[in-house]
Amino acid sequence: MNALADFDSVQEGQSESLVKHITQADIARFVEMTGDDNPLHVDPAYASTTAFKDIVVHGMLGASFISTVIGTKLPGPGALWVSQAMEFKLPVRLDDTLTITCTVLRKHARDRLLELQTNIVNQHGQTVLTGQGKVKLLEPPQPKAAAQASRLKVCIVTGGAGGIGRAICEKLAGAGFSVVVNYLSGRERAEALVRSLVADGKPAVAIQADVASADGAARLADEARRHFGGVSVLVNAASPRIVAKSIDELEWSDVAQHLEVQVKSALAMIKACKPGMAAQGHGRIVNLTSQSWDGTPVPGWTAYAIAKGGLATLTRYLAAELGPAGITLNCVSPGMTDTAFISAVSEKQQLLAARQIPLRRLGQPEDVAEAVAFLASDGASYITGQSLRVNGGGSMSW
Repeated sequence: MNALADFDSVQEGQSESLVKHITQADIARFVEMTGDDNPLHVDPAYASTTAFKDIVVHGMLGASFISTVIGTKLPGPGALWVSQAMEFKLPVRLDDTLTITCTVLRKHARDRLLELQTNIVNQHGQTVLTGQGKVKLLEPPQPKAAAQASRLKVCIVTGGAGGIGRAICEKLAGAGFSVVVNYLSGRERAEALVRSLVADGKPAVAIQADVASADGAARLADEARRHFGGVSVLVNAASPRIVAKSIDELEWSDVAQHLEVQVKSALAMIKACKPGMAAQGHGRIVNLTSQSWDGTPVPGWTAYAIAKGGLATLTRYLAAELGPAGITLNCVSPGMTDTAFISAVSEKQQLLAARQIPLRRLGQPEDVAEAVAFLASDGASYITGQSLRVNGGGSMSW
């Protein structure tokens, strides 16, 4: 198979031509292929009664040789003829010798598109066809292994110093990612995690930033670029502690706090990381939601669940919008997980919850981290807009 033509080597003003002698056999093959057996093209007796007095070759038969020039000469293999405007100036006769010429008028590098002047002249130097066409030159395929090997492997984990966040950082670091551990106030925990990762030979840095603000999110993304060259994976795991409140106690400020930390911060971080991911043609974004939103409601967790539902909706909508840029967005939805986050839940309630789960245990941070690592991997490259439940069967769906 021929290699694809080199787009960069094509120059404006460059021309290529093909000479073709039209025979009876050419007409016969064209009729067989298209079914166009108009007697003007195939019946000399009929043609003699017309103003042409002889057989006229199908106009599109001559025009088809423009495709031959495009596909074999200019630009060559890998060319896709996407549009053509043409004007037939004179009829083509049997035994005519045609010279088909394509000339590059303009190049559009971003779209790998060429605008061509197309002309066909006969053996007398008469123009029989003129027009303009557009041709797209396909991207040469990059070997999959080479493409993956050359990809940036840098992740940002917001809320990275928390129980689940820490497990995610450790898991992604073990998978070969340089890790940016984001924290708002837990500096000691974040720096202790980074020291542990660095001591194990895994690149990591702790960055304080309020990612609920556009400035904080932009600074965090800039720090990732400064330390490691960019961002390929974003994990939005930041969440405020849950304070269970009944409807009589619940204030809008409680809901707003959760929306600020979970939804607004995720949106700000996605906007900050998206340009770099789009430029690479690759990005993975994983948002942590919760079984409290997509499973059985937990009394008093209304504000938390509202924010998680908003985060899930944001994920689905941006998955549709950013997919063409090669960026996937998915949710991981944990059930009750054994971290300090559920310290306000009594031991009795925790034991009761575990007995009601088919796997008969609470989740561990490592269970969630495994799911996040999968969605961040090349193995999940065709998964987007989905929610992966990590709850031991505490809630199920088809």
